[in-house]
Amino acid sequence: MGAGQVDKMTLGNFTKSIEEKTIPKDLTQILTALWYDGIGDWQKAHEITQNISTVQASEVHAYLHRKEGNNSNANYWYTKVGKKFCNKPIHEEWTDLVKKNL
Repeated sequence: MGAGQVDKMTLGNFTKSIEEKTIPKDLTQILTALWYDGIGDWQKAHEITQNISTVQASEVHAYLHRKEGNNSNANYWYTKVGKKFCNKPIHEEWTDLVKKNL
């Protein structure tokens, strides 16, 4: 990278940061929430998303409630953003959300 250029976050280095438990600098709030979920801190991820009023946050919020097994609450959040309840394996939905928000 040349002077003044910033490394672009990729799925690979995002997941590597989770394995190393070292949060990358300058993540968006959405990616920060997904990072915390990735290291197993559901509560912190939920805390972050519930305080953001965007479609992206609502999508992650829906995913988090589905992951915890609260399907009625998850469905509320999916419906709020015009999506049907997700039936993918939970790890696939997480990966899709990360890719979408990189």
